[in-house]
Amino acid sequence: MDKNLLATRIAAASDKVLVDVVKLAQKQGRRGSQGSWKQFLNVYERKFGSGFSDPARRSRDSLVAFLQTFTDEDGLKFVDNVLRSLSNCEMLKETMKESLDNESPEQRLVRLTLEHPLYLPKYALPSFEKGWAVTKVRKKPKLLRCNKMLAVDCEMVLCKDGTDALVRVCVVDENLKVKLDELVNPCKPVEDYRTEITGVTAEILDGASSSIADIQISMKKLLSRGTILVGHSLYNDLEALKLDHARVIDTSFIFKSSDGRSPSLNNLCKTVLGYELRKAGDPHNCLDDACAAMKLVLAKIERGVDNYIPLIQPDEKNVPETEMAKLLLHKIPVTVPREKLCELFPANYTIEIKVEYILHAFLFFFRR
Repeated sequence: MDKNLLATRIAAASDKVLVDVVKLAQKQGRRGSQGSWKQFLNVYERKFGSGFSDPARRSRDSLVAFLQTFTDEDGLKFVDNVLRSLSNCEMLKETMKESLDNESPEQRLVRLTLEHPLYLPKYALPSFEKGWAVTKVRKKPKLLRCNKMLAVDCEMVLCKDGTDALVRVCVVDENLKVKLDELVNPCKPVEDYRTEITGVTAEILDGASSSIADIQISMKKLLSRGTILVGHSLYNDLEALKLDHARVIDTSFIFKSSDGRSPSLNNLCKTVLGYELRKAGDPHNCLDDACAAMKLVLAKIERGVDNYIPLIQPDEKNVPETEMAKLLLHKIPVTVPREKLCELFPANYTIEIKVEYILHAFLFFFRR
């Protein structure tokens, strides 16, 4: 990594981009040669220290100086990658804002995805790593006004080295015509095919010859000329594909649930499309999921991008065990009355209290 080139990029970045890079570094616990952001502030700005650690309240000089403390190879790659990703994102948003009067519904959904609070932490993909492919972002008005969309969904298996590997990818167009449906050779020993989730078995993958590099070539061809990529929690699919693409619509971002949580694809299908994508416990179908994501975007456009669509809250009683999360609270004195413990949590939580020796184990379940 060329340090001088990176220094030039840091200096050229907007204040907002610098703030967002530092915020992400904070969130990921990144440390430069002078420690974390707060540790750096205690040295760099002795007068104020880390009392006001919000990067948005610090000077541009402080932000630049902190990012320049990332001098090891991993740190340099992190800063360079996030700078590039955020600069592309900012460029797209600014270009689209210039033509708000003529903004198409598709372009608006791209902008809503880019402006979502979770976009930065979810889409700061490690595309600086070996084996990644990056689609080019061209600042040509004609390409940035392209409304062509493709939807994608992927399936992954767990390999013996502890990593996930792509084993199937499906892509459909706006007419739900299949543009790509390919099995992918994981190219390393598989620990768990996750058949109950993926529907993939060793027999199904037998003879699969395509590599992830082959799929990347196909995807880059499909996404050329400004094509918008659609998906549900699309960042997971992009990470599986090891593909960084800027113009995206994420259906987990563009629909809002009343409780603030990201809605599941199945819940969106029930609410918006009127059908159940799959029954509890059934494996995923890669092609069905890609089609569902595209149908959701088309339904959003048809009903009006800015019109709120109320979502049906899932029935907590019918949530399968695999979709439950558990929280264990321990070291609670036995002198605390059971009634007081139960008052701490909403009534719709399942609560179990166990007495072990002189301590309570307070266990309750909630839907993820």
